[in-house]
Order: sequence, then structure tokens, then C-alpha cells
Amino acid sequence: MGFNDLDLSERLLIARRGTAYFSQRLAELTDDELDAPTALEGWTRKHLVAHVGYNAAALCRLMDWAATGVETPMYASTEQRAQEIAEGATLNAAALRNLFAHTVARLDEKWRHLPESAWQAQVRTAQGRMVPAEETAWMRTREVWIHAVDLGNGARFGDFPPVVLESLLDDIVGMWRKKDLGAGLVLEVEGRAPVAVRDEAGTTAKVSGPLAAVVRWAAGRGAVGLTAGADEQPPRWL
Repeated sequence: MGFNDLDLSERLLIARRGTAYFSQRLAELTDDELDAPTALEGWTRKHLVAHVGYNAAALCRLMDWAATGVETPMYASTEQRAQEIAEGATLNAAALRNLFAHTVARLDEKWRHLPESAWQAQVRTAQGRMVPAEETAWMRTREVWIHAVDLGNGARFGDFPPVVLESLLDDIVGMWRKKDLGAGLVLEVEGRAPVAVRDEAGTTAKVSGPLAAVVRWAAGRGAVGLTAGADEQPPRWL
């Protein structure tokens, strides 16, 4: 069963659990530690927190679109999105923590008050896909769980709910296939049938291990806990 097979209430609960998980990791960092670099190129922890905060604000705009029918894009442009994050990273620690808390609360309120009929309203993601408004639960789930790991202070893919890991892997492999990437790559998750990214390409590389380790590698977060393929580089996902 994938994430989108769950009831909407269950999906929103997992997104909220992910937000709480990120919030806990953020709270454990001192203000000075927010200036430290992350594994994401060019980003400090402040950039990361600003990104996660502004992502919630962008999803609020999609909720407004669903509720009113008036098109309200997540971002005006990719340039505006990047500038917003860069400016957010210049905030002092207290202001940045407040930004995060405020946008998280706003999104949760939008979710709680959206009429049931509006969850199927079509809205556009930052990548240009038209999706029902209920897709925001997965969009936010993906952001908060993965970026909690990116904070680099103890969060692990092994802490993710299994349904999140399974759906992340489906998402990533689907994106590789859409972009014609991953020829010859086979993923071998313990206890599951091997997954060939491109069936017609034969096998030139295998990456094996527990589900959390394979998803971490596929998401570009490093080869931790793999039993084979640790020297392989994953195709770009997003």
C-alpha cells in the first residue's frame, strides 16, 4: 500500500508527524549551529529552515486556490523562490524559528478548514504538474521527513514510517524513468523483488540493502547501510 492509498486523514497525520519530527530536530540546534553548512550545496541550516518554512507558505497558496478557484501559484517564479530562501537565510535565529512555526501553523489551519469537496480541486505544483489539492499532504510529507535528515543532527531515514519510504522509492524511480535516467540500474531491497529502473537496459549496477538505506541512497543522501552498490552514484531525482 502506498501513501496515496491511505485515507486523507491518515496522510495528513503522517505529514504532521513529519513536521513534528523536523521541529524536534530544529529545537535541538542552538542558534549558532543554524549557521553551519549542510550537505546540500551552498546551503546552511538557515537556508534549509527558510526553505521548509516557505514551502509551507507556498502550499497555503495552493490551499487558497483549491478553496476559492482563483489560481494562486506556489511561487511567482523559480527566481523568486530562490531569492525568498536566500533572504530568509539572512534572518536572525529567533526570526527564522518564528517564520517556521508561523507557516507550519498556517498550513495546518488551511488543511483543517478546507471543505471536503475542495480536496479534489486541481492545483499546479512548482514542477508544473496539475494535481488534486490532497496531493499537498504528500508534497509536505516528502519535504519535512527528508529535510529533517538534511539538518544533520541525528535524523535518520530509518525513523520514517515504512509507507513514506515505499512511496519515496516509487516517486524517485518514477522520476528517473520519466527523465530516461538509471539505465542498467537495479535496486534490491531486502525482502522484496528487485526493481529494474529501465527493463530494456540489462543490468550494469546493483544497489542493495534495507529499504531505508536504499531510499536514502536513491534520494541522494549518501550510501549509509547498503550491502552492495555503495560506490554507485544515484541519478538526479529533483
